[in-house]
Amino acid sequence: MKEFLFSKSHEWAQFSNATTAKVGISDYAQKQLGDLVFVNLPEVGDEVVAGEEFGDVESVKAVSSVYSPVTGTVKAINEELLDHPELINSDAYEAWFIEVEEITDQSDLLSEKEYNELNA
Repeated sequence: MKEFLFSKSHEWAQFSNATTAKVGISDYAQKQLGDLVFVNLPEVGDEVVAGEEFGDVESVKAVSSVYSPVTGTVKAINEELLDHPELINSDAYEAWFIEVEEITDQSDLLSEKEYNELNA
């Protein structure tokens, strides 16, 4: 399994090569949010910027912004999440939101160990 890197705002990035990564939210984040009922994603071709909002998730509790851990271009979105946002609650690390290519910058990403220590 490829390594996950994390932002302090609870998103993960899983790089498939030096300039392409899938992005989602951490298991910790989905547990804090509760049952997710809606997800709002950008369009393929949109630019995302490290540390800036690219979408949001809605739970029975609230709407929460999702921030990009990297800067680049949206190569793909996980369309399955649009109809089945509960997949994020089932497995936050399989339920990627977007795939970003041409990555030119990334926020201060943490290792899984560092992220878990931050949220212990």
